[in-house]
Amino acid sequence: MTATTDALEELLSFVEEELAFATSHYNDGYLDRRVSSRMRRTRTDTYDEYFELLRSDPDERTALLEAMSINVTGFFRNPDVWSGIRAVLRRIAAARDEIRIWSAACADGREAYSLSMLVHDDPVIDRESVRILGTDISEPALETARRGVYAESRTVDVREQLEFLDSYDEYVETEENTYRIADRVRDVVSFERHDLINDGPKSGFDLVVCRNLFIYIDNEYKRSILNVISDSLVPDGFLVIGKAETIPPTFDTGFDVRDARLRIYQRSPGPN
Repeated sequence: MTATTDALEELLSFVEEELAFATSHYNDGYLDRRVSSRMRRTRTDTYDEYFELLRSDPDERTALLEAMSINVTGFFRNPDVWSGIRAVLRRIAAARDEIRIWSAACADGREAYSLSMLVHDDPVIDRESVRILGTDISEPALETARRGVYAESRTVDVREQLEFLDSYDEYVETEENTYRIADRVRDVVSFERHDLINDGPKSGFDLVVCRNLFIYIDNEYKRSILNVISDSLVPDGFLVIGKAETIPPTFDTGFDVRDARLRIYQRSPGPN
């Protein structure tokens, strides 16, 4: 192990032990990119120099934790997946009087609101029967989610994302380049902090949507996260993960494949 690698390992150990962010669960490449990004922003040249800054500056500790939080998101990301989610929700609606959905690792809330808009837009689903929970480890992201206000940027075309729905303007109030989620869409969604790595399971969910988290997690830790999700679902509940992700076939996590292409799984009715 080189001195440079030693310095990064020491820095990451500090983040895990003192700042309670489970760096050991994440891919080394992802963590290195996040640390290097903060080094460029703070104009520090070496891991040792940045580590000294991190230990002495509470604001930089907050900034690094925020940088390490996975916040890539969008409305109706991968439209074909959302068609699959609609079919799953209709199936659940046909079997139950109430639908509980968990948008896990929801970043700034766009996925949770996409779920709500999907429900409101579907004549088959009783919107009054649906409750959606969005969770994330990032408090700033959750604050944005609770506000429900999003702006376009040079790299993000919010209008294009929303065009999955034919009449999205029923659910979003638009003013120039700002999009505010309508009250009736927000009313069925709540947000709270939850860490899929360190916190325990929830209970009673019919559908968990957890997309584009596992690609950053080392394989040895995916099983524990999947167990948290499985324990949070009703016995025949559904899980949707990212299109670039898979549940390793060697994992006995109690999920059966329902749509391999769209990464839709269903919890087996038997014990895990």
